[in-house]
Amino acid sequence: MIILKSSSEIEDMRKAGSIVAAFHQAIADMIRPGVTTLDIESFAVRFLKENGARAYTMGYNGYPFATCASVNDVIAHGFPNRKPLKEGDIVTIDIVAEADGWIGDSAWSYAVGEVSDEARKLMQVTKECLYLGIEKAVVGNRIGDVMHAVQTHAERNGFSVVRDLLGHGVGREMHEEPNYPHVGKPGKGFRLKEGMVFTIEPMLNAGAPYMTIDADGWTARTADGSLSVQYEHTIAITADGPIILTAQ
Repeated sequence: MIILKSSSEIEDMRKAGSIVAAFHQAIADMIRPGVTTLDIESFAVRFLKENGARAYTMGYNGYPFATCASVNDVIAHGFPNRKPLKEGDIVTIDIVAEADGWIGDSAWSYAVGEVSDEARKLMQVTKECLYLGIEKAVVGNRIGDVMHAVQTHAERNGFSVVRDLLGHGVGREMHEEPNYPHVGKPGKGFRLKEGMVFTIEPMLNAGAPYMTIDADGWTARTADGSLSVQYEHTIAITADGPIILTAQ
C-alpha cells in the first residue's frame, strides 16, 4: 500500500532531507585523492549525531555502516574501507538520515581530482536524467512517464540504466511502497498522486546494465567492470509540482 503524506507531514520530512543535503555539501570539499571512504564514514557518523539525526542504515538488515561508498565499477551498497581514493576515481556516497521519525535519502557521485572524459560525461548525463525524471513527477502522470524520460536520455547518450536496483517510497521507513525500476513506457505504471514521497535515483553504467553481487552480500558492481554513477533525491508530489526534499 502506498502511504500518502499530508502537507504537514511533508514539511516534517524536510528536516531529515535538509540534514542529508547539508552532509553532501560538506563532503564535497573533503573528497580528494588520499581520503578514504572510511574517513567519509566517520565524518558521517559525527555529522548526523551533531545535527540531531540517526544513521538509518547502520544495522539495517545487518548492514554495518552509516554510508554506502561505491567506487568506479561499484553501482551501489559498497562498504566504506581504508583504501585511499586516487586521482580519476568516481565515488558515490549514499546516506539515509532519520530525524524526528522521518527519513531523508540521497546519493551523490563525486569526481576525485580530474577524471576521464567518459567519466565526466557519465556523471553529467546521470545528473541530467535525475532532473528530467523529477520534471515529469507531477500529479496525473504515471511512473512510466518519469522513468521513460530517464531511460531515453541515458540511452541516447550511449549509457545503460541499471534495472535490478529500484527506486522506492520514503516516509517513516526507508523502503515503503511503491518500488520501480528506472526504465519505463509512457502511460504505464502507477499514477502519481498528491502526497506521494519517493526516490528518483538513476544508476547509469558506461557499459551493459547487468550487475553482480560481491561475497559480502551487499556490494553491487557492473558485470563488465564498466564505470557506474548514481544521483538520488527524495521528492514529494504536490499540487504545485514536485518538491525536492534533499535539495543541496
